[in-house]
Amino acid sequence: MDNVIVADNLTLAYKDFETIISKASFAITAGDFVFITGASGSGKSTLLKSFYGAIEPRQGNLSVGGIKMNRIGTSKLNFLRRHLGIVFQDYKLIKEWTIEKNVMLPLIISGYTGDVGGEQVKKLLGHVKLSHQAGKYPPELSGGEQQRVAMARALAHNPILILADEPTGNLDEYSSSVIWGLLEGANTQLKTTIVVVTHHIPDEIKVPYRHYHIEYGNINEIA
Repeated sequence: MDNVIVADNLTLAYKDFETIISKASFAITAGDFVFITGASGSGKSTLLKSFYGAIEPRQGNLSVGGIKMNRIGTSKLNFLRRHLGIVFQDYKLIKEWTIEKNVMLPLIISGYTGDVGGEQVKKLLGHVKLSHQAGKYPPELSGGEQQRVAMARALAHNPILILADEPTGNLDEYSSSVIWGLLEGANTQLKTTIVVVTHHIPDEIKVPYRHYHIEYGNINEIA
């Protein structure tokens, strides 16, 4: 199978004297379910940001979806992001848009027609148990409900790769269960590659997964 993410001696840093990730080499294969763990401040979120181009490699090489992330241009980055699903810890929903339109966002960007996009959104809101909230706005929902909306949005355009940053860190048990179930389903049914940054791998995960741990800037795979 093809590799979706390949790092070769990857070094990430915000400042010249402050290395976050040091000379990391690893490969994530299409269809993998991957957890990245580490203490607070270890660089988990920084590594995830490099996968969607929010931070560029300081040294070494990184490719995502076959696209080299070193000095990536705007057009290539926009193309890549149209094939990614990203779930942020703070949701990043558009407060002025309805829940339905928030989920529709990736489909709007990808140029889907209203009818096709509407059916997809209706299906996804059903999956996250929020069909009854379609016409409401993000501030009217609980944190758990907003994260379920963000999860539906990430899945809307059938991405090849989903990147999730602590997707259930502050959620209630029910919403956490819905999120993990959707990620597992995307992985097993759609063969979507999943990369999750988290402090703790949940006990309820039933799919086979890979585990990378970050410590002192080094990334090691845990057998």
